[in-house]
Amino acid sequence: MDRFSFLNAANTAFFADLYDQYIENPDSVEPSWRAFFQGFDFAASDYGSGASEYQNAPAAAPQAAPAPQNPVSDYSGIPEKLQKEFKVLSLIEGYRTRGHLFTKTNPVRERRTFTPTLELENFGLTSADLNTTFDAGKEVGLENATLAQIVDHLQKVYCGHIGVEYMYIRDPKTRQWIQNRLSKNHNQPDFNAEQKKAILGKLNEAVSFENFLHTKYVGQKRFSLEGGESLIPAMDALIEAAAEQGVEQFVMGMAHRGRLNVLANVFGKNTSDIFSEFDGKDYDDDALFDGDVKYHLGLTADKVTKTGKKININLAPNPSHLETVGAVIEGIARAKQDRHFPEDNKKVLPIALHGDAAVAGQGIVYEIVQMAKLDGYKTGGTIHVVINNQVGFTTNYLDARSSTYCTDIAKVTLSPVLHVNADDAEAVVHATLFALDYRMEFGTDVFIDLLGYRKYGHNEGDEPRFTQPKLYKIIAKHKNPRDLYAETLLANGVIEKDYVSGLEKEYKDKLEQNLEASRKRDLTVITPFMQNEWEGYAQADADKMLQKVNTAFSREMLDEIGKTITELPSDKKFLNKITKLIGDRKNMYETDKLDWAMGELLAYGTLLTEGFDVRISGQDVERGTFSHRHAVIKVEESEEEVTLLNTLKDQNGKFHIYNSLLSEYGVVGFDYGYALASPKTLTIWEAQFGDFSNGAQIMIDQYISAAEDKWNNQNGLVFLLPHGYEGQGAEHSSARMERYLQLCANHNMYVADCTTPANFFHLLRRQMKTDFRKPLIVFTPKSLLRHPSVVSTVDELANGSFQEVLDDPIADPKKVKTLVFCTGKFYYDLVAERENLKRDDVAFVRLEQLFPLPIEQIKAVLAKYTNADDFVWAQEEPRNMGAYSYMLMNFTEVKLRVASLKAYSAPAAGSSSRAKKRHAAAIAMVFDKNLFN
Repeated sequence: MDRFSFLNAANTAFFADLYDQYIENPDSVEPSWRAFFQGFDFAASDYGSGASEYQNAPAAAPQAAPAPQNPVSDYSGIPEKLQKEFKVLSLIEGYRTRGHLFTKTNPVRERRTFTPTLELENFGLTSADLNTTFDAGKEVGLENATLAQIVDHLQKVYCGHIGVEYMYIRDPKTRQWIQNRLSKNHNQPDFNAEQKKAILGKLNEAVSFENFLHTKYVGQKRFSLEGGESLIPAMDALIEAAAEQGVEQFVMGMAHRGRLNVLANVFGKNTSDIFSEFDGKDYDDDALFDGDVKYHLGLTADKVTKTGKKININLAPNPSHLETVGAVIEGIARAKQDRHFPEDNKKVLPIALHGDAAVAGQGIVYEIVQMAKLDGYKTGGTIHVVINNQVGFTTNYLDARSSTYCTDIAKVTLSPVLHVNADDAEAVVHATLFALDYRMEFGTDVFIDLLGYRKYGHNEGDEPRFTQPKLYKIIAKHKNPRDLYAETLLANGVIEKDYVSGLEKEYKDKLEQNLEASRKRDLTVITPFMQNEWEGYAQADADKMLQKVNTAFSREMLDEIGKTITELPSDKKFLNKITKLIGDRKNMYETDKLDWAMGELLAYGTLLTEGFDVRISGQDVERGTFSHRHAVIKVEESEEEVTLLNTLKDQNGKFHIYNSLLSEYGVVGFDYGYALASPKTLTIWEAQFGDFSNGAQIMIDQYISAAEDKWNNQNGLVFLLPHGYEGQGAEHSSARMERYLQLCANHNMYVADCTTPANFFHLLRRQMKTDFRKPLIVFTPKSLLRHPSVVSTVDELANGSFQEVLDDPIADPKKVKTLVFCTGKFYYDLVAERENLKRDDVAFVRLEQLFPLPIEQIKAVLAKYTNADDFVWAQEEPRNMGAYSYMLMNFTEVKLRVASLKAYSAPAAGSSSRAKKRHAAAIAMVFDKNLFN
């Protein structure tokens, strides 16, 4: 009996539908069909494995794949016509899977060769079949199509100036949407005459702007867009089309390449301001602002689209550290979504512009991509555009990555990629509009690889022929995208001969006028980024940072919050340990002995009632690394989440807390961006252990410590960094206090090391009760979380305030000979030793705030101890770490004797016994000034 007899009357459209059903759910199809499709997949995988094998081979040395097999290994019994139909379907699959390898997307280089090719013979077809009509054409939207027509369609869709990667997407409906969209007009641009002129107009602006700067500011760095000018009409079209689809706010991040062009021709920055920056004029600001180079500055603008839609567009400022800003814009976008459009995240669109070398080489890109679908970090899809120059500074792309494409990171989230020839402006705009529609349809990321070149060296004073002589001979003769497009439009009768020269003259005349106007001004104007989100907040200097802030809170309302967060829902069953923990908290409140966690949670509760939001993220923050917070509690059987802070009686703000992915750099960047766009949110990032923050060192150095000075940007991000020497080894002891203190200057941030729950409570509240924002670095405890002495009263929370300095609560100033200054957990170790030694001539003063250093308060304490003649700085960290060098540099009222271990390269010993000996030695030095390590 013929085992394929069920195919004799099969219609190929039916076959295709059934195959899609099989792919989605194999068990849903009839067993004989299922067996057939399994054989089809097995045989076809020979061809596919060749493609996969090549994709993973080094780009410089492609390997020949095995000769492709027929899709079905045994066709006996299948009608010949149907055999050919299967082969055509396999051909279609080949184009969809590997067509991007055979595109015409490189404007200045010969395309690398790939095997196997898409020749008919590789699919069991020949040129003799070209005039045969195949039902398989319906798979690509063609009725009664010959093989020649099918191949022509596939060539246009997959192998022209746009190459598409998407077949790794697992959802059949998503793949079908893409296929339907690509089949429309053969994936070819279809713009009318007015739209074409609009594209040409933006191209002219892009080209003319660069030419103008090149002649007026010879040799100055500008990191030009030349070779990728089609980005400008693409961004213009993207913003216009997105506004029509309901997007109201845009958040863009990019590095320096092409930034000035984007600012001028997409964001509408006044070119007079750009020219003033080129002229090196000083800023129209005071000592609170030092500024940055012109191609790092950001801009916020309100625009009206061509159809009258009002939109807000933001280009975030960025440092030279490539891809860093990508994390920041995601945080900004999420904050805008949470604040303004909590029910519709499509209203805010993040756009990330990358360089090819950076997107492939910088690890933070992977961290950002991994956030794309996580509850705490998703933004409803980002449009990623790579300005692909095919060279990084001087490094050829073959030395810059192992992957076939710089955009292969997109496959982590199964995001489609469109590779586009940057010389074809219409194709670039067409691909960009596809990307927009995809993002709006599916709410996920999409990538555009804009394949162009870099006309000059890395900067305009660099000589690229040193390293790419052959390539730059080609580039020197290559016409720019505007002139290429103009020739096409002229040939097609869309424009007349002098049309472009007229456009160019009109645009350059405006630039000349703005240049002349700029040179009549003495100062450069820098508008703070995203100032629309910061109404009512003024920048503050160090004096204002030291002023007292009222952080008291109604006792009656505090009691209500305390009641809410110490009672579990009675209709749910929780682990016995959780029930006991919450019961212990209730007992704490009633007995007036609040521990650290209670102080922290009550601070959040009070802010929520006052209308502030709270956002906390970081590794394991919901429970807390040291199991102290338990802000999110799980129901035992269902794992339903209960967040008591979101059940407050008079809650006017939202409490958000998210366990992060295992990332520091990306997450800190995200949360910094979130705080940048939401000054009314207490935004907190907590490190698992304090020194893990050095994984985000670039964010700390380039943004947290310096952004207000460089870009006029306030930011209230809070770092919680567990810190303290408890014998846990080198990586779990020090939060590297010395590094943050070294970064402190003038008015840039707060640094604190609190020792009581009440002081931590008021510190968090102060962060939101001021009319300015500064980053806050807090060294938080580990063992002190449950230390019996680390408790505060309810009254200290309700009626207290933040104390920058805490004097010794029991010392008699008349008896004190040795006055010890210290901070953090070490205080409790010293107090215990004083009790052990029964010494009453030693007093301990805690510096709860290290920066700005409260000099006047310290002097007031000093004045009390008139008999003291031994002044000590005591720390548990080695002498080259901790706050010692900072105190030596900033506190000169008395000469400080240091009680500290000698300098070490590692923060702490790995051996717990050795760590105890060293710790004891540091304590002993406090009480005996003759000891010196």
